[in-house]
Amino acid sequence: MTALLEINALRVQLRTDRQPIRAVDGLSLVIHPGETFALLGESGCGKSMTALSVMRLLPEAGEITHGSIRLNGDELLILPESTMRKVRGNRIGMIFQEPMLSLNPVMTTGAQIEEVLLQHFSLRGAAIQARILELMRQVGIPDPARRIKEYPFQFSGGMKQRVMIAMALASKPELLIADEPTTALDVTIQAQVLDLMRNLQQQENMAILLITHDLGVVAEMAQRIAVMYAGEIIETTDRERFFQSPAHPYAHKLFAALPTRRKRNQELVVIQGSVPALSHVFTGCRFADRCDYAWEKCHQIIPPWVEISPQHHVRCHLYPEHSIESLFSRTYVTADNLSVSAQIAERNTDTPLLQVKHLKIHFPVYKGVFKRIAGHVKAVDGISLQIGSGRTLALVGESGCGKTTAGKGIMQLIPVTSGSIRVRDEVLSKLNRKQLLKKRAEFQIIFQDPYSSLNPRMRIVDIIKEGMQALGRNPDKITTSENNQHDVDTLLRQVGLPTEAKWRYPHEFSGGQRQRIAIARALAVNPQLLICDEPTSALDVSVQAQILNLLKTLQQERKLAYLLITHNIAVVDYLADDVAIMYLGRIVENGRTEEVLDNPKHPYTQALLSAVPMYEPGTRREVIRLQGEPPSPANVPRGCYFHPRCPHVMPICREVYPPVSRFSATHTTHCHLYHPVSQEPQDLQ
Repeated sequence: MTALLEINALRVQLRTDRQPIRAVDGLSLVIHPGETFALLGESGCGKSMTALSVMRLLPEAGEITHGSIRLNGDELLILPESTMRKVRGNRIGMIFQEPMLSLNPVMTTGAQIEEVLLQHFSLRGAAIQARILELMRQVGIPDPARRIKEYPFQFSGGMKQRVMIAMALASKPELLIADEPTTALDVTIQAQVLDLMRNLQQQENMAILLITHDLGVVAEMAQRIAVMYAGEIIETTDRERFFQSPAHPYAHKLFAALPTRRKRNQELVVIQGSVPALSHVFTGCRFADRCDYAWEKCHQIIPPWVEISPQHHVRCHLYPEHSIESLFSRTYVTADNLSVSAQIAERNTDTPLLQVKHLKIHFPVYKGVFKRIAGHVKAVDGISLQIGSGRTLALVGESGCGKTTAGKGIMQLIPVTSGSIRVRDEVLSKLNRKQLLKKRAEFQIIFQDPYSSLNPRMRIVDIIKEGMQALGRNPDKITTSENNQHDVDTLLRQVGLPTEAKWRYPHEFSGGQRQRIAIARALAVNPQLLICDEPTSALDVSVQAQILNLLKTLQQERKLAYLLITHNIAVVDYLADDVAIMYLGRIVENGRTEEVLDNPKHPYTQALLSAVPMYEPGTRREVIRLQGEPPSPANVPRGCYFHPRCPHVMPICREVYPPVSRFSATHTTHCHLYHPVSQEPQDLQ
């Protein structure tokens, strides 16, 4: 088959004041028409820089120093910029990682799609408007005639990503480059976007270069896979071989680091060390310092490409002398991995640490010159939950359902409309400011983005000491410099950071290290409850494993309780004891993790779990497609909030909010499909 895209020995450097950074170092790959090729790797390995090189959109400091990029035989690197503009968007489309940063906030979505069409076609007037509407319908945007007049901020994350796809596909490109197209999306929206890309690919026979670190997305989409590490490709094969028997030790450890229920009572495998600096001149294998199988040769000689089976190549000195089965027959559970006990004792839940009853958080909507209240955004609309000491409750749902707002309300960081929040024996709403400040030492929050929540102008030692001084239970002792330093050092060691890190600033750390600093700051006042808001959402697989191990170890050592706010079902399955499913400000189902995940009752829970990508060989899923978008919390539906999207909707669902149905002492749901206090569904006819 004739290749559509051929990249040969590509080298890209980023100029700096010191040594140049070799972001891409000798990369070669081939993509055929109609094929999905996944470029898999962790942050900083050079994936996005490869995509920008193909588009010739490198940053000002970037330079292609060697190699060839051919599209259908045409060498792109020798084209003048005027000709390359016609290639971009016309023959090659690109979906960028963050749609909000890629869309112009002061232009309507229709105008932005029109801009692409004007660049590449001679359409005008009614013809171009018809084409814009056709594209928006093609990507599944409802009511396109109205929405082409709206701005990006009026669209949800999934809808913004659809607009980006419409722009990328406007001129029917031969190649679509999708750079982390679903990283920031919920699993239900992710399933819709992947399904959309798959359908459009089949219609247009379009090739896709999929750039991601999500193994589930790779399993869903790719025919062939290349694993990238430290600027170079280290393994390439087809999807089936890769998921059945990854050959490179790095690829194998990525699988071992994934959280699953089977690993619930053990630590996840962590890839020790960090990715080497790309300014370094390598003389051996780039993974050698982190590899369990490395020997002297690995540090001295660059490994060549080895074919271990047809269409399966790897860059590793272990082959061809060894077989994959002989190397990786053992599981990654060693003595070092068993610091988390294999059996976790049942914890006492008679007196919950946190009790939340009928919590409501409504925000007023003002209109007119005189700012009259015209309505309310019901962000949280009457939720109840409780967490026992040493237990983890996962609060799961789509973006915008009110999870983070609930967490901030519990922390008393935003005003609460009604309801009670009790920590131990005290109701927080009855405390004055001074009493609340003292009580807040018992419960802390880890924010979703550690970089935004850490003061960039403060050293780590001052960031940690700030909380100790403000909320410490023994201020006289805390203010002592010697005690301060000792406590900070202890905390840093506890979260796996060297003590000398305290003299550095947040920007000098990786994402995983910043998250560890945020955890250390939260632990500085000896809390009993931690609210973890998407603590691993932006992290790579191996870094995610480090944070999950840390949270599990700290919970055992300190008997911490966690309120885990997330949409990552794999993390829930690994870490949580109980789970509550939230939709449009209300909890629709809750129970023990195994009860809810193994036997979901509410139609929304069923749809949510069906959309989780499956990466294990031989597993298949049937995604339950939900129609439309979640309603606005400023205009919630009458009756069951989920009924406009429910595949089992009945007349009563449109009129009355469903009461509680109970399936066990811990498993409940709000759904008219079940009789109250019954396990049997009603007749769906």
